[in-house]
Amino acid sequence: MKRQRIDGIDLLRGLAILLVLMNHVNMRLRGAKVPYTAGMSEQLVSSLVWNGQAGVQIFFAISGFLITSTSLRRWGSLPKVSVRDFYWLRFARIAPLLLLLLATLSALHFAHVKNFVVQPKTGGLGQALFAALTFHVNVLEATRGYLPANWDILWSLSVEEMFYLFFPLVCWTLGRSWGLIGFLLVFVVLGPFSRTVLSQGNEVWREYSYLGGMDSIALGCLTALLVSANSFSRRTLAEFGIAGMAILMGMLCFSLRIMNMTALALGTCMIIVAASQTRWESPSFLTPVLKLGQGSYEVYLTHMFVIFALFGLFLDLGKPMRGVPVLFVTVIVVAGLLGQVVARFYSEPMNRFLRGLAHSASKTA
Repeated sequence: MKRQRIDGIDLLRGLAILLVLMNHVNMRLRGAKVPYTAGMSEQLVSSLVWNGQAGVQIFFAISGFLITSTSLRRWGSLPKVSVRDFYWLRFARIAPLLLLLLATLSALHFAHVKNFVVQPKTGGLGQALFAALTFHVNVLEATRGYLPANWDILWSLSVEEMFYLFFPLVCWTLGRSWGLIGFLLVFVVLGPFSRTVLSQGNEVWREYSYLGGMDSIALGCLTALLVSANSFSRRTLAEFGIAGMAILMGMLCFSLRIMNMTALALGTCMIIVAASQTRWESPSFLTPVLKLGQGSYEVYLTHMFVIFALFGLFLDLGKPMRGVPVLFVTVIVVAGLLGQVVARFYSEPMNRFLRGLAHSASKTA
């Protein structure tokens, strides 16, 4: 079953990956002590280059919506979700690029390439591979310290896939009652507490904990249930869209400490409601952001290679201040193009191939 793309959702994903890219370039610049933000207000700097975590939370909300709405279309209702097929389809989408990434990172580790060597204090390569394959990179980093940047980004995949490990089982057992909604609401309530009280002062766990991201995924799931059960008027959809954009921009520009991630996810979900039922078409001038969003998974898993390569060139040129804007723009463009290439020639063909295997097996069974 091929999912029909929704421009509004792809634009949200484009915004999310853009925030991640800006944040990770900024971190390299700060590490090299490049004072490129001198003279800028703290709030402006925070809004432009410190919203990477917010970008991930937007991804989580979108992911929850898509996985739930796709399951509803594929199986008709959540209690009818095939646990085996759900896991296989998820494997077909996620595993090919993840396994290729891990193989590449392992080779770079053995070659002792700078910025790619996993240090013994975090358990070495074996521990990093085990954590990535069992979705607890976040736990490893919270207990033993940060992994190299290309490994570190896998913390979000750990949160997301741990949620989806139990999603079909919960749908199968609770999907016939209000129990599923109550179950999801528990995650929504626990999210802010996980990022504060339950983090117990651990800065890594405050941002990377399972519950700290699952409130956004749960809100996305609830949004899909809402959209599937209701057909809103155009006026109501417009109100959803306007309110959602106001919340989103407010949280990105003037974030609140405790509730900001939950509020950000809520604003994202309100935009999703409007986008999914109006089928609004993106204007042509937003096509670059749209394309960035369509390949967001591939961009996310490969973008650090681009950043390290271009940032190395920036350092070789003597860290010119005039080159900083060029660095940001070039990273975004090249990372987007690399993501498109990887999606077209590897991820999507492998996804189709693996899904085809499952289809062939079901026909011969």
